[in-house]
Amino acid sequence: MAFSAYFDPDTWARVPFHFWSVVFFVFGTVVGSFLNVCIHRMPLGESVVFPPSHCPHCRYGIPWFLNLPLATWLYLRGRCANCGAPFSIRYFLVELLTGVLFLGSWLCSGHDSAAVAFVDCILIAGLIVATFIDLEHLIIPDEITLGGVGAGLLASFLVPRLHQVTSLADSLQQSFIGALFGGGLVYGVLRAGKWAFGREVIPLPPASRVIFSETALVLDDRQIPYEEVFYRDSDVVKLRAERAELFDRCYLDVEILLSPSKLYINEEEFEPENVPYLEVTTSKLYLPREAMGLGDAKFMAGIGAFLGWPGVVFSLFASSVLGSIIGITIIAVRRQSRSTQIPYGPYIALAALIWIFAHTEIVRLFHLWIGR
Repeated sequence: MAFSAYFDPDTWARVPFHFWSVVFFVFGTVVGSFLNVCIHRMPLGESVVFPPSHCPHCRYGIPWFLNLPLATWLYLRGRCANCGAPFSIRYFLVELLTGVLFLGSWLCSGHDSAAVAFVDCILIAGLIVATFIDLEHLIIPDEITLGGVGAGLLASFLVPRLHQVTSLADSLQQSFIGALFGGGLVYGVLRAGKWAFGREVIPLPPASRVIFSETALVLDDRQIPYEEVFYRDSDVVKLRAERAELFDRCYLDVEILLSPSKLYINEEEFEPENVPYLEVTTSKLYLPREAMGLGDAKFMAGIGAFLGWPGVVFSLFASSVLGSIIGITIIAVRRQSRSTQIPYGPYIALAALIWIFAHTEIVRLFHLWIGR
């Protein structure tokens, strides 16, 4: 049976519209339960299918009747039935959020195409997993980003209406252009940001003392935790030291490079964990800075494969606005340092969701604006 036959409009219309509304919500909560597994296991490099669901505290295998979306968490008050250890409310929220968004997809697209609603649900599931992993781990796994590119191309081949066309060739072309445009555009922004803002220079008074402790760079007036400096393995702290003191030796007029995995003092190489103490005198520090990561570029490529280049353009600009507003608010409310890294993936995902649910109105308003 052809894929399109499963979504024949006449077949779906034989059942009341809001019966499918309930189905999409319930199906969404079930998918949300699986997404929780992905969110927990993917960053750890674990399989998402084996072992079956279990308590992370006591390893108790959760039977099916205690693994019902939403209901079980409420019935057990967010605790393990075996050991009583608490489960994060994230599990409940992800199931509820997925159910609500799947329902929203059906309400927005179900009247026109059940197939488009179903494909949008696939994209929504990826956006949810990417958001929660990025919030906690500051990464977006390739299974979501590059897998999203493949899924978007396949969905475009099977459901041409996803791109408002009828030809398979036109749909694939729109998907391919969207993926290429999305990944290329964000990668260009990334490289431009690296060139313009990839290194922060911190001027210091002459002969200032800087201590490299086990957890932070210690200056006379503040400490800079390594977690705010090293976002990826390629990040490097650089300085020219007038004097550098290790626990067993001293150097004069040397260049020092420190990455998460290596310490270089001129040509000598050390393992950072084997250097418990390093004190230098210098007048300038160079710290790594980067506005976006490569994962964001791959994430946008995956979104582009589903939404095409118009969705990419909207998602990029809308995410920039959302990120600026929310980021500044977080810094102001929590009084965090401006150097604290804020994940960008959730803003891209939120912008993509806005496009999924409101793209028709957005396009209409844009045409009105340019036609003034």
